[in-house]
Amino acid sequence: MQNEKLELAQEWDKVFPQSDKVSHRKVTFHNRYGVTLAADLYAPKAADDAAGAPALLPAVAVSGPFGAVKEQSSGLYAQTLAERGFLALAFDPSFTGESGGEPRYVASPDINTEDFCAAVDFLSTLDGVDPERIGIVGVCGWGGLALSAAAQDTRIKATVTATMYDMSRVNARGYFDADDNADARRSLRQALNAQRTADYASGSYQRAGGVVDPLPEDAPQFVRDYYAYYKTPRGYHPRSLNSNDGWNVTSSLPFANLPLLAYAREIESAVLMLHGEKAHSLYFSLDAFAQLKQPEGGYQNANKCLMVIPGANHTDLYDNLDVIPFDAIEAFLREHL
Repeated sequence: MQNEKLELAQEWDKVFPQSDKVSHRKVTFHNRYGVTLAADLYAPKAADDAAGAPALLPAVAVSGPFGAVKEQSSGLYAQTLAERGFLALAFDPSFTGESGGEPRYVASPDINTEDFCAAVDFLSTLDGVDPERIGIVGVCGWGGLALSAAAQDTRIKATVTATMYDMSRVNARGYFDADDNADARRSLRQALNAQRTADYASGSYQRAGGVVDPLPEDAPQFVRDYYAYYKTPRGYHPRSLNSNDGWNVTSSLPFANLPLLAYAREIESAVLMLHGEKAHSLYFSLDAFAQLKQPEGGYQNANKCLMVIPGANHTDLYDNLDVIPFDAIEAFLREHL
């Protein structure tokens, strides 16, 4: 299968500074739906400079947050892990950022889980990578998708989730499960299916809108935290959906209908879940971790770990290097990869 030719920015356009300890290059790979994905590949310079045949490196694929691009949080995670000796791939999901796929700005529980598995395809066949030591990192909504991928893909030896969202749960039940009833879901389906009809008639897709701007005076704290990341120089990026016009509205339909974590109890590989104590989203990780620790059919649970970061909010784990426990992430990956 040939990769679609993508126009990739060659200048450094990340929201974080470039490290002089890491080499960086743009790469592309495809998923099994034929979508070509764009990614940044980060490698420790020590590996590049090694004399003779270098040892095969452990590798990690990173994506998220949901609605972000690789120039934001996932790239920072990948570059930092490369500084610590891992080959790290930060990629844009299908239909977003510099990745291919039409129509644009579509999210899908199936295709986005596949994006992680396709990244494992790429890393497994990449020179210099040990295919038996591949892990994944999912931030925010991509934390739930990472668990979905780990339940499906036995090549994934370790999974890290940071400030995880279960996108199926929040779409089907609302925040804090406030709309967890058949009537609310019926109303949601009616509205989204009416939007499907309108989209088809117009030949375009209505966008849901990114982070609210201007910020309402009565905005809850977690919305203020999102604004402080996506709408300010700290994290704004012109290709980021959350920084701009958001996903297609109808992207919520399949997430509301298809539970991502249905087989989380069957994940045999190691999982480290990170979440902020003050994050509005902490309940997603607490409940998902409870599933991981109650396996079915004799699956392992001793290799599952939850770290709640004191005082941290949801977006602190996007980019706050004083809060993100990279020492713990590195130790976990070194143990299990």
